[in-house]
Amino acid sequence: MSVARHLEIACIPGDGIGPEIVAEAKKVLTQVCEKYGHTISYTDVLMGGCSIDAYGVPLTQETIDICKSKQAVLMGSIGGDAATSPWYRLEPSKRPEAGLLAIRKALGLYANLRPAYLFPELAASCPLASKEGGRNFDLIIVRELTGGLYFGERWTKEVDGVTTAVDTLKYNENEIRRIAKTAFEIAQKRRKKVTSVDKANVLDTSRLWRKVVHEVAKDYPDVELNDMLVDNCAMQLVKDPEQFDVIVTENMFGDILSDEASMITGSIGMLSSASLNETSFGLYEPSHGSAPDIAGLGIANPIATVLSAAMMLRYSFNMTKEADDIENAVKKTLHDGYRSVDLMPKDPMEAAGLTKVGCSGMGDAIAARI
Repeated sequence: MSVARHLEIACIPGDGIGPEIVAEAKKVLTQVCEKYGHTISYTDVLMGGCSIDAYGVPLTQETIDICKSKQAVLMGSIGGDAATSPWYRLEPSKRPEAGLLAIRKALGLYANLRPAYLFPELAASCPLASKEGGRNFDLIIVRELTGGLYFGERWTKEVDGVTTAVDTLKYNENEIRRIAKTAFEIAQKRRKKVTSVDKANVLDTSRLWRKVVHEVAKDYPDVELNDMLVDNCAMQLVKDPEQFDVIVTENMFGDILSDEASMITGSIGMLSSASLNETSFGLYEPSHGSAPDIAGLGIANPIATVLSAAMMLRYSFNMTKEADDIENAVKKTLHDGYRSVDLMPKDPMEAAGLTKVGCSGMGDAIAARI
C-alpha cells in the first residue's frame, strides 16, 4: 500500500472545451486518490482567452506565481476560433497562444512528451491503410519546447518599400544536449531506440543538432540512434509508424510531427502531453485544441486530458500504480464499448454494440473502472 500524500495542483481550465475535459480529469483523479488514500487540492487560475477577457492579457504574473508554488499544473486547452474571435484581432503578443509560450518559458518547461499509442479497440478508426495483422504502434515524441523558431527574434516591417517578415531560428548546444539526454533516458525505459529528426541538409541549427545528439549518444551505448530528415519522418509516420520508439526533435518540427502522430491513433482526442522542467515539475495538457465549435455541447472527448493526468501522477509525483490504474481504466472503458462521438465508427455495422457517451459519461465510465 502506498503512503498517503497530499497533492497540490494548479489548474488551468482554459477556453472552449477546456473546463469540460478538465472536470472529467479531476473526477478520475479524485477516484484514484480515494482508492490509495491521497488527497488533492486544486487552485484554479486563468490563462488564454478567458484571461484576456478578465485582465487584458493572456497570462498574468499572478498565474505564473501560483503555478510555480504548486507541485504540478493540469491544463485544459486555450484559444478560440481565429476567424471570429475578438482575441485574434489583438496583436500577436496578446493573443491566447502567447500565454502558452510565455508560461512554458516562465516555468522552464523545456521537454514536451507526447505519446502516440493505438488502442486495439480503435484500430478501425486509424486512418492508415490496414496491413496484415493490423496496426500496432507505440511511440513517444520528445520535443524541445523553449527554443527554436517560436522563441527567436521576430519582426515585420517595410524593407526597401516591401513588407518583410523575419522569424529567427536559434539553438545552442546546451539546449540540444539537455533534450537529447531526456530522450535517451526515456528510450532506456522503453525499447532502446531513438530517432533524431532534423533538417541537416539545409539548416545550420540542424547540423549542430545532429552533432550534439551524436555526442550525447556516446553516453548511452545501449540505445540505438538513427538520424532522419523531418520530411522523411512525416512520410514514415504515415507509412510505417511501428518503426519508431522515441523521436526527439526541435520545437517547430515537434509541433507538426506530434499533431500528425496524434491523428494516426484515430482521434486527436486520445493524445496526452507532458511538459517538464529539470525537476519533477510539469504542466500536463491534452494535445488537442479548444474546439470552440463543440464547447458547451457536452460531447468533447476527455480521454486525452485523463491520460495527461495519469502522466502527471507518473512524472511529477512518481505514483506509478495510480498512473497505471488510470491508463488501465481507459483501456477497460474502450474495451467495454464506450465511445465519445469522435470515436464512433461511421459504419452502422461497426457501431453496433457500442455505447455513445458524452464528455461527462466518459469520465463516469473511466472513474467507475478505477
